[in-house]
Amino acid sequence: MTTLYGIKNCDTIKKARKWLADNGIEYTFHDVRTDGIDGATIEKWIEQTDWETVLNRRGTTWRKLDSNVQEATNRDTVTALLLEQPAMIKRPVLDVDGAITIGFKVDQYQTILTNLKE
Repeated sequence: MTTLYGIKNCDTIKKARKWLADNGIEYTFHDVRTDGIDGATIEKWIEQTDWETVLNRRGTTWRKLDSNVQEATNRDTVTALLLEQPAMIKRPVLDVDGAITIGFKVDQYQTILTNLKE
């Protein structure tokens, strides 16, 4: 099963969705803002990558955070922060049968496509 997590109006999500559609990949889209996200899912992503990969520090939501909250963010606090502010999840998160890829890079997605066809 393939699931793409993100926010529907995000430009990077739009690119990833177009790429998946253009390459005939069937997937389910999960909008973390409207559909929500649970802590267990975020923890799974962190375990497979790391918390700093899952946290989007480049977005406006992060930049608008109080500097004390930014400085206090660490492995122990990040899941609660992402549950409260799902827009701070780096996008997209692609889950292919439990294997996680964060961000959209054509070469990574091409590798995933190759593996799906095998």
